[in-house]
Amino acid sequence: MKSVNAEGQQRTTGPSPEGREKVSPEFDHPLLPLAPGAVEERRLSGVSLSKGLAIGHAVLYEPCLIGAEVASGNAQTELQRLRQAVDSMHETINRMLHHSATPTVAETRDILEAYQMFARDRGWLMRIEAAIMKGLSAEAAVQHILEETRARMMQVSDGYIRERLQDMEDLSNRLLSHLIQHNEAVPPAPLPDEIILVARSLGPAALLDYDRDKLKGVVLEKGGYSNHVAIVARALGIPVVGQCGDILGTDLLGHTAAGDPIIVDGDRGVVYLRPSQYDVDLYARSLEARAKRTHMYRRLQHQPSATKDGVKVSVQMNAGLLSEVISVQNTGAEGIGLFRTELSFMGWKKYPLVVTQAELYGKVLDRMGGKPVVFRTLDVGGDKPLPYFKAPAEENPALGWRAVRIGMDRPAVLRTQFRAFIRGSRGRDIKIMLPMVTEVAEYDRARQLLEMEKVRARRNNIPVPEKIELGVMLEVPALLWQLDTLLQTVDFVSVGTNDLTQYLYAADRGSSVMRSRYDTLSPAMLCVLKSIADQCKKAGVPVSICGEMAGLPLEAMVLIVLGYEVLSVPASAVEAIKIMIPTLDTRLLLPYLEQLMKSREHSLRERLLSFARDHQVNLAQNV
Repeated sequence: MKSVNAEGQQRTTGPSPEGREKVSPEFDHPLLPLAPGAVEERRLSGVSLSKGLAIGHAVLYEPCLIGAEVASGNAQTELQRLRQAVDSMHETINRMLHHSATPTVAETRDILEAYQMFARDRGWLMRIEAAIMKGLSAEAAVQHILEETRARMMQVSDGYIRERLQDMEDLSNRLLSHLIQHNEAVPPAPLPDEIILVARSLGPAALLDYDRDKLKGVVLEKGGYSNHVAIVARALGIPVVGQCGDILGTDLLGHTAAGDPIIVDGDRGVVYLRPSQYDVDLYARSLEARAKRTHMYRRLQHQPSATKDGVKVSVQMNAGLLSEVISVQNTGAEGIGLFRTELSFMGWKKYPLVVTQAELYGKVLDRMGGKPVVFRTLDVGGDKPLPYFKAPAEENPALGWRAVRIGMDRPAVLRTQFRAFIRGSRGRDIKIMLPMVTEVAEYDRARQLLEMEKVRARRNNIPVPEKIELGVMLEVPALLWQLDTLLQTVDFVSVGTNDLTQYLYAADRGSSVMRSRYDTLSPAMLCVLKSIADQCKKAGVPVSICGEMAGLPLEAMVLIVLGYEVLSVPASAVEAIKIMIPTLDTRLLLPYLEQLMKSREHSLRERLLSFARDHQVNLAQNV
């Protein structure tokens, strides 16, 4: 294991004179010994926001401002100080944007551009200036406006809007840092070689304040999957575990000391605080094994995938932002099997015009250079609200007015997106997928709307692709009983195992109690998946999997044997799946799996793991 070091608070957010970096003097030990009387190991179960493993020591990201003058003696002087600090902050963000053109952080550029726009919001700056004119110092005015914003946004139930509060907090702390640095020199603390950043919350630019080679992992007290910082971390390959505050009360930083040894298991959403030497050695061996596997993967990264017995499998990638498209080339994925258009909608401040949408879709196709892309129509509602699209309050939004159901009731929503797809394609073939289709009638209605847009485009001399494929994301069990009818007209089917699993089992996948109650490798689930694959094959309709199940090597092994030869997975899973495929012989597993599916057992997982071990199927990520 590499040596890892310890350090105190983050330097760019401007710690106060009383709260500057606390630095551990011992930088040369793989694991710092705990002091006498120190708290022993804690195992924290959080939520995985970015997959991967990391070992290091805690760097506490706890911006604070203590001792600043509240009242101002001269408003004009304070305004001048504010403007100088704002200019300095903008210059720093511009440098980040400039550096984001390099391969190291190219995937983060779009997020940083949105962050930069937020930083230049005149409304925010004018409120700070107004507070200064009322007699506050520049620092006090920034904090006052932040507190006002926090109080207002915390009353909003909309999760997306509340998550944007973290961007505002990060900007405010960044501005405070520049104000302090204009007053006094803040000496930087020495940074360790392997940093685990521990914070209550972070803004998207915070990760770029650190040397990418040193920042190994992040632990957050809060945080959700759609946080900008989580998106940036996934693009950079930094493991993140969030929502650890639920375990510790709400004071993660209060339970963590600067320099504490930490293991971040982003695959399982687990954090080991002050781990035992046994756990450190165990994870160190896992990291070494992953490094060797990655080195081996480079040889087959861009080769087509096929099993031992010659079954060709297309491993594609899930994406949702233009900034993620570059990962297709970097990972060796053969295309994008699921492009979540709603993620861009969530980043726009107002409902986007057709030309805005078309520009995005065109750029995605441009960057893919002819590789396949499946665009999913707007899948909002439920856990993915839009700040500018008012949805009704529902007791169970996961089963409510969402996805294609909105398009059925508000056809203009679906029609404008179809219009944007046609414009963005610029005559190139395109694939469009409808989420949450519950009955064939919904698919037929969407097809009618698409045909209307094709007629409209031709009338306006807009190039229409010769081939526009319209498919469905099969995730509602009701559609299973109309699948034979649907397959007569649908162009392709993609199984969304995330929602299909929870609806099939009537078990909320967001519930910590129910999350592990049922297994996707149960006889019931596998029989459903086999039935879908068999019917699609008989009808000659392409079928794929784009849910989380496809990104797990053991589950992917089973899916291939069931007949799924197109798997769309997270970027972080492409490597593990492509390594597994050449070690699998479907002829050996198929008869055994067919017998297992007749079982009355709760789960077939252990039996399938035993098969993989006995037949040397490489499931390194699962072990």
